[in-house]
Amino acid sequence: MDKRLENRVAVITGGASGIGAATAQKFIDHGAKVVLGDIQQGPLEAFVASLGVNAVGLRCDVTQENEVAALVDLAVSHFGSLDIMFNNAGIVGAIGPLDTTPSDEWQLSLDILLNGVFYGMKHATRHMKVAGSGSIISMSSTAGVMGGLGPHAYAAAKHAVVGLTKNLAAEVGANGIRVNCIAAASMATPMVAAAMLGDHTNIEETLTALAEASPIRGRAGLADDVANAALWLASDDSGYTSGHTLTVDAGLTTGSTAGDPHFSEYQPIMREAGNKGM
Repeated sequence: MDKRLENRVAVITGGASGIGAATAQKFIDHGAKVVLGDIQQGPLEAFVASLGVNAVGLRCDVTQENEVAALVDLAVSHFGSLDIMFNNAGIVGAIGPLDTTPSDEWQLSLDILLNGVFYGMKHATRHMKVAGSGSIISMSSTAGVMGGLGPHAYAAAKHAVVGLTKNLAAEVGANGIRVNCIAAASMATPMVAAAMLGDHTNIEETLTALAEASPIRGRAGLADDVANAALWLASDDSGYTSGHTLTVDAGLTTGSTAGDPHFSEYQPIMREAGNKGM
């Protein structure tokens, strides 16, 4: 297999499960060394152990800047460099009408979904500017490019990630650093399973439900689909791509639906004043 990340070092937040874990495995398969952070210390330690010597882990709460900084610094001290930063950690966050959203739930949602990305970008940039290269990738969402697809705090944060991605790309391109984000639809991950079914372990039913609703008939979105997008953005294959929001959504944001599209059957041309035909 062509190893697209040979000798690269990547930091991944939210790396113990779901998209983060799938991406960590993908990166290692392609020759990278990974530093994983997660607030779930037990699962993090077990997963890191399964990956072998090319992975290390550190408990990391992305709402705490010093913990994100320590995670980034660990990559440099343990593996010698930082080439890839994947700001992946996330939650569903505050749910419900805006006028009933508790301010503390709103704040925690933004602390994780937006401020955590800011801290990752900030401290990755600190090292990458010195190195003169690097790829910063962050998780946005289809809820970050459309309205009505996620809770208010989630949508606000994910829209902000898109904007921050563009702004940072404009700042650091001259330093050889590329900055992109991924706008994924609902994927068959523990977070989505919890949101859909109330059981983060029920991936099988989540797969079935997502496949039925997918614009690509019968095809659910998988964590590995996002990992493949992250691999492309991390590698030299995307070396001329920066400031971009890469959708991984089966065409949802184009208006694609699980059913037949509008105007799916031929009709004579519709003209002025209700007239039809040539």
